[in-house]
Amino acid sequence: MRQTRKPRSTGPHAGATTGFESYNEICTIRIELLETNPLIWREVEVPTSITLKVLHDIIQITVGWFDYHLWRFTIGARSYGPPMPENRGDAAPRDATKVRLRDVLEPGTTVIDYLYDFGDSWEHRLTVTDIRQGDPGVSYPRYVGGEWAGPPEDCGGIPGFYATLDALADPKHPEHADVVEWLDEYDPKHIDELPLKFALLRIANRRNAARTRLDKKTA
Repeated sequence: MRQTRKPRSTGPHAGATTGFESYNEICTIRIELLETNPLIWREVEVPTSITLKVLHDIIQITVGWFDYHLWRFTIGARSYGPPMPENRGDAAPRDATKVRLRDVLEPGTTVIDYLYDFGDSWEHRLTVTDIRQGDPGVSYPRYVGGEWAGPPEDCGGIPGFYATLDALADPKHPEHADVVEWLDEYDPKHIDELPLKFALLRIANRRNAARTRLDKKTA
């Protein structure tokens, strides 16, 4: 039976839940790659205790990116990204390794914008809902579902992606042979779920080890 989330304050100083409850709290996140048609999307269940850097890792895994490029989250008026030199000024994104997902969530639904590859500009919209206590018998993060494969890296953003798909689908296209060789066995309709789930399981296993240590401390 799904457990109902206990009301608590949000933000970095929230203290209405115990450490155990906070660590085991999860949420559902729908990830949408904007301007794609048909829509490329994924749904995952993730712990709210993860850092935004780990959330970045989960997006990379589930969409099919390879973490080759810079990235940034935008939540309201704030941005978060990889650690930057301290002298970058007030406009620099906050260090995503030092901010937990639960610290930026609002009651109800939270919308997070995620930009990957500042050249190709892959814009993602994350919708975070259903904050609740996780099932003790389930490892998180967990892949729930999705449709359509993510675009290949460095294909030129949305315009380049669809131009590449046109060339892939048309044997008479002058670039067809080059695209087939470049993309190998890429199928835009197919999500290779097995390696995706294994990669998420590696993250979950690290969290499970930490949870075991927490359980021993609170026993």
